[in-house]
Amino acid sequence: FSQNGFTAVRFCEMNENFNHQHQDLRTENNIKYGDLPEFMDFEYLRKNTCSNLATLANLAWSPKAPTSVGIEVKELSNSSTLRWSSPDGKAQNGYQILMRETSSSHWEKTFFTKDTQIEIPYSKDNYFFAVQTVDALGHASLPVFPIPIR
Repeated sequence: FSQNGFTAVRFCEMNENFNHQHQDLRTENNIKYGDLPEFMDFEYLRKNTCSNLATLANLAWSPKAPTSVGIEVKELSNSSTLRWSSPDGKAQNGYQILMRETSSSHWEKTFFTKDTQIEIPYSKDNYFFAVQTVDALGHASLPVFPIPIR
């Protein structure tokens, strides 16, 4: 979906129990297989549904992601310059640049700009970057990783 221009996200269970997921209902060797109500944690489902709904609502309200996102790699430098183009559609307030160390799984720092280019005093060798479009209400698009610009 996202490759065809739709805002999209996939929700999945990271700790799948294959006795209950992707199984036909049956009992073998005293083991019940299949997705049965007795194996459901309804409080977890409630919390997860609320989280998913909030995420989906934010994505639905968010502007389109920036296009042509790139990072300059033509020179050796301890700073990083990112460039992008404004998306068509809903008016945006600006752009949020996300940054994290290459060893981190979470975004650690953000920068905000109204321009379509920014120079950040951090090396592209040590950090991952992404750019999001942000509207006037603070809704952010899906982040876009930059491609190298030579």
